[in-house]
Amino acid sequence: MIKISYVRSLLAAHILICLLILSGCDNRDIFDVKYDDIKSDQILCDPPGQPHNIPSNIYVNPKNLLDTSWLMDRRYDQIGDSSSFSVFCAFYFTNVLERTGIDFKHRIVDDAGKTYKPVHYDHGNGLAVADVDSDGLHDIYFVNQIGANQLWRNLGNGQFEDITYYAGVAMDDRVSVAASFADINNDGFPDLYVTSTRFGNILFQNDGSGKFNDITQQSGLGYQGHSSASVFFDYNNDGLLDLFLTNVGQYTTDEEIYIEISEGLKDYESGKYHFYSGFPDAFTGHTKPERTEHNKLFKNLGDGVFLDVTQKSGLVDHTWSGDATILDVDQDGWLDLYVLNMQGNDKYYRNIAGLYFEENPAMFDKTPWGSMGVKVFDYDNDGSADLYVTDMHSDMYENIEPSREKFKSRVKWPDLFLMDGGKSIFGNAFYRYSGPGVFEERSDDLSLENYWPWGPSIGDLNADGYDDIFVTASMNYPFRYAANSIFLNDQGKTFRDSEFILGIEPRIGRNTATPWFVLDCSEYDFDHQDCVKGNLTDHNVVWGASGSRSSVVFDIDLDGDLDIIVSDFNGVPMVFTSNLSDETKVNYLKVGLTGIDSNTNGIGSTVKVYSGGEVYTKFMDGKSGYLSQSILPLYFGLGEFEEVEKIEIFWASGVYQTVSGPLETNRIIQIVELSD
Repeated sequence: MIKISYVRSLLAAHILICLLILSGCDNRDIFDVKYDDIKSDQILCDPPGQPHNIPSNIYVNPKNLLDTSWLMDRRYDQIGDSSSFSVFCAFYFTNVLERTGIDFKHRIVDDAGKTYKPVHYDHGNGLAVADVDSDGLHDIYFVNQIGANQLWRNLGNGQFEDITYYAGVAMDDRVSVAASFADINNDGFPDLYVTSTRFGNILFQNDGSGKFNDITQQSGLGYQGHSSASVFFDYNNDGLLDLFLTNVGQYTTDEEIYIEISEGLKDYESGKYHFYSGFPDAFTGHTKPERTEHNKLFKNLGDGVFLDVTQKSGLVDHTWSGDATILDVDQDGWLDLYVLNMQGNDKYYRNIAGLYFEENPAMFDKTPWGSMGVKVFDYDNDGSADLYVTDMHSDMYENIEPSREKFKSRVKWPDLFLMDGGKSIFGNAFYRYSGPGVFEERSDDLSLENYWPWGPSIGDLNADGYDDIFVTASMNYPFRYAANSIFLNDQGKTFRDSEFILGIEPRIGRNTATPWFVLDCSEYDFDHQDCVKGNLTDHNVVWGASGSRSSVVFDIDLDGDLDIIVSDFNGVPMVFTSNLSDETKVNYLKVGLTGIDSNTNGIGSTVKVYSGGEVYTKFMDGKSGYLSQSILPLYFGLGEFEEVEKIEIFWASGVYQTVSGPLETNRIIQIVELSD
């Protein structure tokens, strides 16, 4: 048995550096952000231009983590550029994690840490939100690799309590990847589906009180493989949510590694875990047909039972898929699928009357080569669905300096490795809908490129009527830090880099590097690459780059503006609350849907809000950040307008409904579907 002890307490006195926090050692930014929550022992600030005082038992990999001047340069550039913004940006976010009571810590398998291999274990870190106990407040579910997943109940005062054990959703016997909330039986209570690597996926049914029962065996959804995202949608318009399950190709061997953890455990955690070791050549696995693991489509038969209809539906997709999204490209009333490919071209499948799916490669002629995240939204308020896709893998094999982060990658891989016929975009893509069956790719002129991105979350962060984008980023050990991004939508004309202006970066009160593992270079780990490269002796704490995976945007504190929850890989989450409502008058409307002929939450529906001569369009798809689905009301920022003239709902069932105004704003309105 291999034993690993996760060391935390010994690090408190050695936390690395003002250079890694990068506030410039001053205590204010342009919007008077206060650093009151930073404890004196959390930062060791050396004088500018002086060598950094790194304790002798700290080893940083890669060493260019220490060169973080580019973050300060970018901060000053953004602040300078903000004077030219026509979009409102005079507000900021504050990380209030310590005030919430949430003490979740994401832990990783060795293949993403000490014995690092380029396998897909470094992907999973799901985060999903729903009101699990019907008290009107949204609760948070964090996914873990080693140790329990955790469900945190919202108490309504900025506080949360851990109800994992009560709810029965710990799942500490497997390596979890992602999570989706979905009401599979239309009883009004959000159920929960969690994917895992090799140990089987789990379906939990909500009993209505916030307790969950494991119904995996009877449901037929206990697929065992290398699963990633679960996308619930109604593909045949029968009012029940079906499931499209994405599976990455086989990246693990049959060798089991056992881990024992003794510190920082919850009462409901065993401390004994295991996982399957990854192939050393996992990232070339897509060139090996024997490692293919195709995606799955499961039809909801009712009563918590699903049937595998993959073959019948024509969705035998062999891409290395991390995620997918629904969209009705041809507006024929049947939800289509856009399927991401981590290592190759994405796929678009047209839904033919709920009977089968037909691949249409011409719809998106060129796609990102290494797609990670995806979101459908209307960025310019023209009423059409646009598509944003983030590409991470294109950054993997090039040493991209900070000055080149806003450009596409210069990829020089052999054709055998690409296997794409020359039809790849090596970076993010933004597809603007410009007419029936026509999407134009505009990521560069909209300034939507960034480095090492994972998944996007969408929301109107400044409530001006245009949806903004938050993108998680960074690849962690052994790569350099990549900043999380906020792209503020400048009235549908372009997007403005704003993460430093709004207080998301640099990580206030947090380091851009974090302890990753401990090496005993004098004995057990003498041949480890870091012991050899660093000429290390005795016990050493190896630090790697911090990095975020999943995020959810919603109004956590119910003050009318949108906040952001971020789940970090091998770290603690961040809970960013916005002070927008303190800085300006916020006009908004939240729209919740209750389906009758449609599924309960109206997944697949489109909502249009008319206010002040403007029309704002949102798509109820449940997509929230990287890999996950949440059940949240649609948030409409209304800019200066204080009244809504009408709301139109195009339900997933095909029912068209109008709610006439004038309607009071700054509240949530729950709309019940008119039944035929």
